[in-house]
Amino acid sequence: MFRIITVEREFGAGGSLVAAELARRKGWQLLDQQLTCEIAKLAALDERDVARREEKCDPLLHRLAKVFWRGSYERSLPISDDKIFGADELVSLAHTVIENKAREGNCVIVGRGAPYILRARPDAFHVFIYGTREKKIHRLIKLKWSEEEATEMVDTIDRERAAFVRRYFNAEWPCRRLYHLMLNSDHGIRHTTDVILATMESLERQGNMGPPGQSAHLEPVRQRTV
Repeated sequence: MFRIITVEREFGAGGSLVAAELARRKGWQLLDQQLTCEIAKLAALDERDVARREEKCDPLLHRLAKVFWRGSYERSLPISDDKIFGADELVSLAHTVIENKAREGNCVIVGRGAPYILRARPDAFHVFIYGTREKKIHRLIKLKWSEEEATEMVDTIDRERAAFVRRYFNAEWPCRRLYHLMLNSDHGIRHTTDVILATMESLERQGNMGPPGQSAHLEPVRQRTV
């Protein structure tokens, strides 16, 4: 049986909303902003430590770390710069927290590299949510973003996510062979959730679980010391 769902998503495609609905209908724990908070708590760094680390951190990587750290922009949690440190440390902490949560099971994990980190687990179902540019911008506007801001974020955030994944997981984003299902969310959150649950149930009935495609052949997450 699947005990974990990872939800990777294009920015504005409603992946966090899908994840929340999946968690509600399965009665599982949702790990979106809670995951961000747990990583921040585990970091436990003061401002002076962060400042010293920032001097050694490429400005681009620092920006990418913010994208990774905050996770869901659709429900972004304001985190000040004193809680953002090197991308290397960030990936290492995320790896630890995500693996611990996966061992507990019965959880839906949003982003943070989870499908790469958990790619070899047979009890993890991996889904990628995408959408048309117009629908993504419209969804963000409905969530009280300005049109200018929504357009800019839709056009830039995914490029930064892709750059981060290339550097730290040695893969393209999205890495199609990682996912059991890649789904267009333009038809709505409920429909998208229905399709995901139906696909999971079908695979479980067939006993056709395990990592999809050739995902196990990805190189391991890179660990660096700054």
